[in-house]
Amino acid sequence: MGVTIVTDVWEPNQALYVFILVSCSLSIFCLPQLSSNSNRTLARTPFDHSLPSSLFRFQRSFLLLYSLSSVMEGLWSVFGEYELSYYGVGREQMVLSLCVGYAAALFLGTFLGMLSDLIGQKKVCLIFCMLHLFVGVWKRIIAHPSVWLASICLSLASSIFSFSFETWMVVEHDKLVYRQDTLNDLFWLMTFTESASFISSQVIANSLVGSYVDKTMLSASTAAVFLAILSIIFITRGWKKDLRTASLKDYRISFNAHIFGDKRVWLLAWAQACVQFSIAVFWILWAPPIVADGQEVHLGLIYPCLLGARMLGSTAFPWFFSGMLSIQPEDCLVYGFIVMGFVLSIVAYDYQEIGVLVALFCLFHACVGLILPSLARLRTMYIPNNLRGGMISLSHSPANAAILFFLLQRGYYQNIENSTIMAFAALGLFSAAGCMYLLKRWGKQRHQNCHKL
Repeated sequence: MGVTIVTDVWEPNQALYVFILVSCSLSIFCLPQLSSNSNRTLARTPFDHSLPSSLFRFQRSFLLLYSLSSVMEGLWSVFGEYELSYYGVGREQMVLSLCVGYAAALFLGTFLGMLSDLIGQKKVCLIFCMLHLFVGVWKRIIAHPSVWLASICLSLASSIFSFSFETWMVVEHDKLVYRQDTLNDLFWLMTFTESASFISSQVIANSLVGSYVDKTMLSASTAAVFLAILSIIFITRGWKKDLRTASLKDYRISFNAHIFGDKRVWLLAWAQACVQFSIAVFWILWAPPIVADGQEVHLGLIYPCLLGARMLGSTAFPWFFSGMLSIQPEDCLVYGFIVMGFVLSIVAYDYQEIGVLVALFCLFHACVGLILPSLARLRTMYIPNNLRGGMISLSHSPANAAILFFLLQRGYYQNIENSTIMAFAALGLFSAAGCMYLLKRWGKQRHQNCHKL
């Protein structure tokens, strides 16, 4: 009796892509029509033409710039492992490059948010583009670039990306007109646009892959250089010069009073750190559970499903806070963190079929798409605009420290398993849910004097 060898390659059902696309479209375009009459003035469509022309132009210009920056971020993440394997970088060196990158984000990136508050977000966004431009040009010139230097530059760029554009958007929006509903729209549109741009990065990367690997690497660097130059031109010509509003001494006093001296901000910062840690853990460890049974899987086809689920989750944000289901953001975050924690717990301690794993991962990212703009909204409630960048970058430091620790323990010393790391991420998410519950109880007096009513 012969042995049958299964050679089928597992791929997501194409109907899943159609479902995500149709669901996102219906969620966006059906919201105004299905909103109650009392909330009709709040439930606006994206790019509502009834808004002031200056604010409408700002929305389009900012989201275009954010899309270009997101494509740059996604392009290097897609080509990362492919490039390292091509240059013969071993497993230990890959782990070392990750450790160096997270160490740079921990010891340098933590303070970049405070720097942006002092010198202006526009200048820090230009630094973000310059870092990508430097890495792209350097890889074009040098045949075998240093992994360490590239990892440091790209990690610092990712740190800037995580806080600078949101802070810049809020500050510029506040200069034009402060309306919480239009600001909330931009929060979820940023998450939606970022996810769509990451998918576009994968499309660009696939289109650049050809028969000659050397040309593929050069083409990726050329694309990054082009996007960086285009973003620099757009930033320098699109917005006025930043004005420094406070000295270092005044900033330190204000930071101690509003950030270190407010327990509610500590709760919000811990929740942000937990979600950042869980997202990083997921993207580092999501592939091993899927390929554990030995069946061949096209991970590149699962990647857009996950980002599509994140897009779908972001479109649910206006439904919960501006439409028919008007609830407090703290309540939404409590349930979202609990769901994410249970998903990681199931993955950590119970083997599942590939289809079930993909469904769980999509649910995880749908929650991420809802949670990120919800946290941004809470930051607007509790944190002054001139301290926003410093608070966000500081809240990322516990996540970077934890990731660095687990990378060393798992990658070098083999002291822990992947399931243990996921379990810690799940515990962090459960603790974040507790923080949001406490924040709701303590948040009766919200910080309002830093905004115009």
